[in-house]
Order: sequence, then C-alpha cells, then structure tokens
Amino acid sequence: MRLKPEQLARHLEQGLAPVYLFAGDEPLQLMEAADAVRAAARTRGYTEREVFTADRSFDWGALTAASDSLSLFAERRILELRLPTGKPGTQGAKALEAYCQRLPEDTLLLVHAGKLEKSAANSKWVKSLEQAGVMLQVWPLSLAETAGWIARRLRSRGLVPDEPAVRLLAERVEGNLLAAAQEVEKLALLRGEGPLDADGVLEAVSDAARYTIYDLADAALAGDSARAVHVLNGLRGEGVDAVLILWALSREVRSLTDIAEQMEAGTPAAQAMKSVWAKRAPLVKKALSRHRAPAWRSLLALCARTDRVIKGQAPGSAWDELLQLTIGLAGRPLFGRPAS
Repeated sequence: MRLKPEQLARHLEQGLAPVYLFAGDEPLQLMEAADAVRAAARTRGYTEREVFTADRSFDWGALTAASDSLSLFAERRILELRLPTGKPGTQGAKALEAYCQRLPEDTLLLVHAGKLEKSAANSKWVKSLEQAGVMLQVWPLSLAETAGWIARRLRSRGLVPDEPAVRLLAERVEGNLLAAAQEVEKLALLRGEGPLDADGVLEAVSDAARYTIYDLADAALAGDSARAVHVLNGLRGEGVDAVLILWALSREVRSLTDIAEQMEAGTPAAQAMKSVWAKRAPLVKKALSRHRAPAWRSLLALCARTDRVIKGQAPGSAWDELLQLTIGLAGRPLFGRPAS
C-alpha cells in the first residue's frame, strides 16, 4: 500500500502495518513520518529498537538473525534499516524479499531508502515491502503545495491564518520545509493562538530563503524574471559582493552570445551547444529561444558597462545596472539603452 504524508495519521489511528518503507527527497517529511510511526508503535508496546545501516561492509545475515531471534524480554520490537545509497544490492534485495515472505511476529520493520531511482522504485524488493506493508514516498513541494502544508501546520498550532499570510510565508521560505516549520514554531510562540494576517507574519518571521549567485543565473536563464529579481534582492540583502553577481551573470551572457552567433552563422544548435552540460541544456535552450544574437551582444555590452560602474569608472548605481542585466537576461529586451 502507498500512502501520502498527509494520509499517515489516519492510517496509524487504525493500526500498524508490519513494514514501512520511507522513500523520497524531502528530509523533514521523511523524518516526521518515521517519528509518527515510532510514536504509534510505542503506544502499542513496541519498546525495543535495533538500528542497522546497510553500508558496503554490512552483513545482511544480521537482519535475518534479528528477525528470527526472540526478544530477550518477550516484548514487541522495532527493526530499523537505513539504506544510505537507496540500493540494498543483490544480497540485500534477497534478504528483504525473504523477510516479507515470512514476517516475524511482534516485529515492526522500518526501511529508510531516501531518494529512489526509477529502476529501484520498480524493483522486486521495493514491491515486496510495499505489498507487505506501507510505502510512504515524499518529494519537495511546489509553491502551492508548500502553502497548503504551511496552512495545515499553522492550524495544528492553534493559529488561524488568512490566505495572504500563508502565501507570504510560503514565498519567504522558498520550499524549505525545515525553515517553514521553524517559522511556524516561532509564530506560535510570539503570536499565540488566534487569527494571523500578513502583517503578523512580517513582524515575526525572518527571511529563511538563502540564495547563491547560481540560483540567480538559473532563474534568469529560465525566464522567471520575478524570481530572478527576488533572488537578486536577497543576495543584496545578504551582503553578496556585486562583483560576484556580475561574474555569474556575465559568464552566462558570454556563453549564450557565442552560441547564438554560431547559430546565426548556420551552425546546428546541437553542435553550437556541445560544450553545455546536459543538465543545463534545457535552461540554455530556453534562454536562446528568447533572444537572437544582436540582443545577446547588447547584453554583453551591458555587462561591460556594469563592470565599469562597479569599479567607479562610469556613473550610476551598480545594483540598478545588475537589475537591468537580470531583467534583460530573463527575457525583457533592452532596446535603446546606451552601452557606455
């Protein structure tokens, strides 16, 4: 059986499955789901707990022996297995499949697999665990999903948020659920139970989103001008040097100018982009679709001007120039702007 994190509480009220597989790529949800299962198990008399970490030197016979042995005090027990790589290997897969075929009494198995690759998710050992018990798979949340998660979290702490308050908090934590949880606890302590509006959030929380110059470049390449400007303002607020920000943006502009000029001369796109990493190719293609070579040359000239402003060799504000460069890279044309 597969469950979503929000379905776990109801499931635990109805009883415990003999096996739980926790998988995914969002650490807070995984941690809290495992904590909830352990808490439910303790209330049902599972007082012993043994933890195994399946690293390269792990002896899978230890898990088999633990499942076959009786508790020293005849009490219910929890066996926890951690898979650091998300893969148990051939021997481990066989051991897990065998465990599911002969489930020991008064024993609860919790398997922590982390992020599963597609091949592992469809493997026999995963399907065996899922059929024997519960598979709970979690992933990073979208902005809308994060807002829903925050709203539920606030209500669980006695706060009654309005929509602007939830949206503001979701935007500030940028999908970081651990930061969101910390801000919810802070709001509960500072505000107490009752209504919560956006002004209340602004008074109580700090900006938990932390950015890098690479986040800025990626947002601009993706054409997300609103996020790019938000990240730029965040970097400025964190005291990041304007020189570093220009370096990150101008590096992208130089590369894109070169590719666009090659394509303008008749070089096939695939050949012109042969030096681009496969992981970044979609972002580069998206950026190239917004501008032709002349526009990229204008952006390159703007990079040069921004450099002069930063060094005090030309009048103007370095941050205004970086804002114009960010917006231009994200897709808004800069026709008519002087290059010097």
